[in-house]
Amino acid sequence: GLCISQSVKIPREPRVGEFDKIIHRLSENTNARVVIIFANEDDIRRLLQAAKRANQTGHFIWVGSDSWGSKGAPILNQEEMAEGAVTILPKRQSIKGFDRYFISRTLENNRRNIWFAEFWENNFQCKLSRHAVKKGSGIKKCTNHERIGKDSSYEQEGKVQFVIDAVYAMAHALHSMHKDLCPGKVGLCPKMETINGTLLLKYIRNVNFTGIAGTPVVFNVNGDAPGRYEIYQYQISSNNTGYKIIGHWTDQLHLNTDEMQWPGATQEVPSSICSQPCRPGQRKKTVKGIPCCWHCESCDGYQYQADTYTCKMCRFDLRPNGNHTGCVPIPIVKLEWSSPWAVIPVLIAVLGIIATLLVVATFVRYNDTPIVKASGRELSYVLLTGIFLCYATTFLMISTPDVFVCSLRRIFLGLGMSISYAALLTKTNRIYRIFEQGKMSVSAPRFISPASQLVITFSLISVQLLGVCIWFGVDPSQAIIDYEDQRTANPETSRGVLKCDISDLSLICLLGYSMLLMVTCTVYAIKTRGVPETFNEAKPIGFTMYTTCIVWLAFIPIFFGTSQSTEKMYIQTTTLTISVSLSASVSLGMLYMPKVYVVLFHPEQNVPKRKRSLKAVVTAATMSNKFNPKGGLRPNGEAKSELCESLETQ
Repeated sequence: GLCISQSVKIPREPRVGEFDKIIHRLSENTNARVVIIFANEDDIRRLLQAAKRANQTGHFIWVGSDSWGSKGAPILNQEEMAEGAVTILPKRQSIKGFDRYFISRTLENNRRNIWFAEFWENNFQCKLSRHAVKKGSGIKKCTNHERIGKDSSYEQEGKVQFVIDAVYAMAHALHSMHKDLCPGKVGLCPKMETINGTLLLKYIRNVNFTGIAGTPVVFNVNGDAPGRYEIYQYQISSNNTGYKIIGHWTDQLHLNTDEMQWPGATQEVPSSICSQPCRPGQRKKTVKGIPCCWHCESCDGYQYQADTYTCKMCRFDLRPNGNHTGCVPIPIVKLEWSSPWAVIPVLIAVLGIIATLLVVATFVRYNDTPIVKASGRELSYVLLTGIFLCYATTFLMISTPDVFVCSLRRIFLGLGMSISYAALLTKTNRIYRIFEQGKMSVSAPRFISPASQLVITFSLISVQLLGVCIWFGVDPSQAIIDYEDQRTANPETSRGVLKCDISDLSLICLLGYSMLLMVTCTVYAIKTRGVPETFNEAKPIGFTMYTTCIVWLAFIPIFFGTSQSTEKMYIQTTTLTISVSLSASVSLGMLYMPKVYVVLFHPEQNVPKRKRSLKAVVTAATMSNKFNPKGGLRPNGEAKSELCESLETQ
């Protein structure tokens, strides 16, 4: 889990400025502060001096090997540079037997150490030869009465334990080798006269005994003894400055972090990193070849942080949470009754339903009066039913979609318009056939009775119902949640739309038949524009169809032009419901409101006129068109005649 930012070698014979270059290289990455140093104490001292010259006091945290240990020489007069340094020393014990032996050594009883005389002079600051003593030098002649530890300071060398164990390891190895190569013999046998170093190394690595300090002496396959270390830290404080034991290593690390102190006498552990940790919702993009260095890249859009190094897309029905560490469900929206997009269509529909019921009530109340009879009561009630369903469709379009509501939408969205335009088409077709027949013959055309008209109307309506039934069989109705409709670039504004599975193409097919009836009715309305103006149905039907065409021509670009808008659901639903309601309102207002007005407020006009036979009516209308030379000058080519009652009364 560690990475090397810089690996620098200290030359065996460094030139002037070499250590300054090393410090410069170590400072290139300012975030990397820990320096692990394997060097002798002189190189450690010079490296700390270079750091001091570079004004890096307190910046580097040194980790020293056992060559640094707890020595004072490397940090002499530059203690502040070493503050916080962590060093190690092999775990050791003072061997009391060695102390007794060494303290008892004198010039007389030394027989083994050829350097002992030189040590004696250096230890007691004296000279053994009188001739070596110079006047004024302050160095006296040795008396041979000096004693180690009494006339000089004495502290056992820390590695005595390991030297003793090393000698014993060699002895145990030779002993085992002798037992194998020279069994039962005393002294060397011919096989050991020339020692095989490789074989001896094998025996050394296989030794296992208890050392002088009571610890086991063994070696692993690499020839290393088990690591047992004391861990020190150099600390500076007002009452105690020096190396302090902060832990040890025996098979594993034991560290007392409460005892540690860092530059500036702080307990806060300094950081030594290549890159700052990435924030939640960011992935690490590692620098090639340096696994500890990385760039942080945000998981944007609909991505979330799957792990440290990966961003993944949320599922289609989910979006990332605020910090992109996971995914949460996308909120579901639908057209609410309280929405302004719904209030206006509902208001229009409610007013339309009230007006429709008023017309129906008036027609039922005055069912046998001339104006009601002249309107064609049977087809009028069918037409008013279609108008009522057009208004009622608004409530289905705004209701919360489910299987039942979606099924009703399929049935009634096109049914109301089909009923209305089928009735109007039957009326205009009847008028057209009557006057076309009159041009050629005075006999009445077929299928103009009320019963025939109802059969024709319901036949036209049944085509719409048949198409819907086929649709149900091929694709059963269902409510769906569309997550693409309002899937914005910003996930925070993304919404799932609860709607019926009616696509724009399906809607065109659903309304297409009604549009066909409307266009056909308009064509017949244009063709019958020349009938006598006293025939009270032709002109209102014509104006109704012209206005309805204008409404739906305006609807098409608005509906399909907003298919890419985030407000698509609201705009299209509102546009569709208002267009259907306006179509119904046009039919209701132009065809029935004038009649209701006369029936309710001018009853004196609601009286029968003299009756004439159908033959006389058709003949009069035809002759009027033929022989009135100014008939073509009348508006729209309409001929003035004195038809006393519309054909519906015949």
